[in-house]
Amino acid sequence: MNTVTITRVATTQWEAVTDDRIVGRGDVSHRPDGRLFLSIDVWQDAVFDQLATAMLAELPKPLHTLVDETDHDLTARWARLGFTVGRREREYVLPTDPRENGLGASHLPAGVTILPAGEADESRLRALDHAIREEVEATVGWHTMPAEMLRGPAGDTLVDPSKYAVAVRDGAYVGLVRVVPIRTRARIGLLAIRADQRRQGIGRALLAHALGALHHAGIDSAWAEVDESNTAAIALVEGAGARRPGGYLELVRP
Repeated sequence: MNTVTITRVATTQWEAVTDDRIVGRGDVSHRPDGRLFLSIDVWQDAVFDQLATAMLAELPKPLHTLVDETDHDLTARWARLGFTVGRREREYVLPTDPRENGLGASHLPAGVTILPAGEADESRLRALDHAIREEVEATVGWHTMPAEMLRGPAGDTLVDPSKYAVAVRDGAYVGLVRVVPIRTRARIGLLAIRADQRRQGIGRALLAHALGALHHAGIDSAWAEVDESNTAAIALVEGAGARRPGGYLELVRP
């Protein structure tokens, strides 16, 4: 193979070129929680290490990437560059039809109401999001949450408040769920409850509300990612008829 030239063509993009042809591209995504995620797309396998090495030399650590759990070749490529498994993420597909997910008869816990997406007070919603993130970070760590794809200003973790439904108990915001419809499917990007309100059925009520709203809108399924160590979340989605088509490894280079 002829000489490959690696060039950083933008703040977050690299290109590999040989004989005036692009043979690979690399990207880095800045996540709201501060993590940097790499992705590389190459036309020639031999280019992967060259492109990745050039990116690693210019980026601060730690660095992350997501790999399909069945893609052993790609996992091995990243391992050669010093990446190890940081977490395992299960992917689930949930039916929105209450006849399939069994959530049609779900009852709200005492004192709890659900504010549909777009109806929450934005300042109180932001305060809830901040409080939940602090609780998670102080315990299992936010790195155990799904790798988020949202973009926004630095430090802004609530990019589109209209996508959140909120659980309210006795006037206090205690839980939230973020749902993003995408054509005939939707992504449940986050479902979280204040620490002192967990294991009381609020998560199930929020999931039932979210799936019910999607079903009413004509969307028949939703997908979600769950950290393999989050047994409560796994029990929640599997109890709602979720099937698991696959999963991902989050690899990290410290």
